[in-house]
Amino acid sequence: MKLRKLTALLMGTAMVASLLAGCGSSDSTDAAATTETEQTTDSTEQATDSTEQATDSTEQAGGEADSSEKKEYADDEIIDMTMFTAMPGSEINDGNEIQEIIAKKTGVRVKETWLTGQTDAEAIGTIIAGGEYPDFINGGDAMKALYDADALVAWDDYIDQYPNIKEMYSDEEWDRFRQDDGHIYWANVFQNSYGEDKSTTHNDEAFWIQVRVLEWAGYPKIETLDDYFKVLEDYAAANPTMEDGTSNIPYTILCEDWRYFCIENAGQFLDGYPNDGSVIVDTDNMKIVDYNTTETTKRYFNKLNEEYNKGMIDPEFATQTYDEYIAKLSTGAVLGMCDQWWDFANTVNDVFKQQGLDAKGCNYVPLGLTIDPGMDQMWHTYGDTMNVSSGIAITTSCQDVDAAFRFMNDLLDQEIHDLRFWGVEGVDYQVDDNGLYYRTEEQRLQASDTAYKASHICSYSYFPQWLGTSKDGINAMQPGYQTSEFQSSLAEPLIKCFDAYGVDNYVEMIGSVVKETGPWFPMYSVSNNFTTDTPGGVAWTKMGEVKHEWLPKVVMSADFDGIWSDYMSAYEAVSPEDFIAEMQEALDAIVASN
Repeated sequence: MKLRKLTALLMGTAMVASLLAGCGSSDSTDAAATTETEQTTDSTEQATDSTEQATDSTEQAGGEADSSEKKEYADDEIIDMTMFTAMPGSEINDGNEIQEIIAKKTGVRVKETWLTGQTDAEAIGTIIAGGEYPDFINGGDAMKALYDADALVAWDDYIDQYPNIKEMYSDEEWDRFRQDDGHIYWANVFQNSYGEDKSTTHNDEAFWIQVRVLEWAGYPKIETLDDYFKVLEDYAAANPTMEDGTSNIPYTILCEDWRYFCIENAGQFLDGYPNDGSVIVDTDNMKIVDYNTTETTKRYFNKLNEEYNKGMIDPEFATQTYDEYIAKLSTGAVLGMCDQWWDFANTVNDVFKQQGLDAKGCNYVPLGLTIDPGMDQMWHTYGDTMNVSSGIAITTSCQDVDAAFRFMNDLLDQEIHDLRFWGVEGVDYQVDDNGLYYRTEEQRLQASDTAYKASHICSYSYFPQWLGTSKDGINAMQPGYQTSEFQSSLAEPLIKCFDAYGVDNYVEMIGSVVKETGPWFPMYSVSNNFTTDTPGGVAWTKMGEVKHEWLPKVVMSADFDGIWSDYMSAYEAVSPEDFIAEMQEALDAIVASN
């Protein structure tokens, strides 16, 4: 069993203090969804009886003893709790069908709220100032602020009491979550694999390109940044619009707030390094390298500048919001971009499926580009990524800490885990004679429907979860990783693309070399915990501010050499060497202890 960790997902949500107060009470929290969802389809309504029956009939996969055989909780026994995640997300309807099934099985119902209109630091700062917290919280990059405010409950006395939680990490891995006082206050919940890895999706950063572009070009070999933009240029010249007359956008860039990673950190990948986020780790001599100043990064921005001045880059890129960016991608008009899969795909692919744009070749596939041909690349890192800088925590406002830990533990029971990610058997998926889960085309379509998800699906997506293989040894923990289901869900243009390149999935498509990452990986686990209490932390904050201000200017300038020189002067003025020195110190300490 693989028990390593995960990549830290991000930031925050701005919630009204009233939604976060009154934590852990037995009374229902009457927080309305931020936007009204549409009425569910008839099929959703018809599913109600089936879902209610599933409360009693769902069997534990693999014949494992049902740890929730305990009892079914009556309505007046269910504890209502709250969760704030410093990350934008979608609220679900009150009375959500699967949420209610889970509540009856666990005795807990959680109202989740999400970041809206603020950064994670702003939202968490507001919550700390108010002094009242939700029961559960994920502060994104602001976790350290919650720790410093003494707002979190230590996990040390609880981990061993709850075997499903304990199983998430080895003892050595749990120790990596310890803070300066020696205690554990949170756990990352993503990219934790149980059993065999069943990855089909490259969940991380890549240069993405629509399969219609590749089909038109005859499925060429695209190895470098120059290759990539040449294909985009040629396609856009021959196909200025979509079939409906919508103008194609060859390339766009997201720069808003913390998401400026979409523009700033490709240099490390183009040089063949994995996603350490804030720095390159040169493993030949175990030195920290600042990728912001490398020749490869300069060449990358020179290329973006060249393409912008050719009219190939979206002229609105520097000012577009995340919502505008997603809306633009959802039209199918954007041919390519650099982004993390989790940042766009779940939303955009659902729209494509609902509108039939997947059948027109608008789906994106990842390319593992390098700056020069013939280089190894590590856009995709194999195995789990352990980010210890953020995760789910229980706050000191929680009135029933044991119930909170019991709930997280119960969510990892196979039966409940299946409910979260697969849904209800017979309604959301089927089971064949060999015990393999699959969906019908109708079920796949309903799983992409916003209204259906709001009324029926409850994944508790920022709570502990597994990737990998179910405890039955047959199925994937989550549908997107079920090989047969993944392949059955592909639109014809995607199938043709994979066949043309001789691959079966997105992981194979990006074609990264398989290498073990070191115990330091990812170094953003270190930098995400930097504060302005040290010179390196001050520099880190100012480096981000400089890049956020200057990089769009670098792309749009009519004089690249001049603007790059000005940018480097501004960058060097904030003493990045202080940050690099502290990162080197951290790397040395990690290496020495392993």
